[in-house]
Amino acid sequence: MSNLTGSYSISMDPKGRMAIPARIRESLESSGAARLWITAHMYERCLLVYSEEEWQPVLAKIQALPAGNEHVRRIQRRFIGQAVNLEMDANGRLLVPPTLRDFAHLDKKLMLVCLGNKMELWNEDSWNAFMDQPLEGDMPADLQNLSF
Repeated sequence: MSNLTGSYSISMDPKGRMAIPARIRESLESSGAARLWITAHMYERCLLVYSEEEWQPVLAKIQALPAGNEHVRRIQRRFIGQAVNLEMDANGRLLVPPTLRDFAHLDKKLMLVCLGNKMELWNEDSWNAFMDQPLEGDMPADLQNLSF
């Protein structure tokens, strides 16, 4: 799943089912990733989608954090406590649970944003508003020397 790219406008039906675009579905299936993990994003009101292969190392890192820290507990509760393992149906659809739909304000119009090793699932209006926001603050040093 480490080579997924692109953004896709997709729809969700009233039952909370969304169809994974054929190109993405084929890539997932060819890498053996018919089951996906979906959880709440830590910083934005969207969902993160991982294959099992990509999910396990991220989960292990978060579980290894010291639970005595309030910030760690908050991250663990949001990221792990809301995670759901889903399998695509025969039509390539996923049923997103109501709690996660509510968290990300998902309704009929969605954006599926592929980021290489994971995907984000956004309410389309929220995605458009996010993309329209100007960047603020200082650019991290790691980005200053990056050229495209």
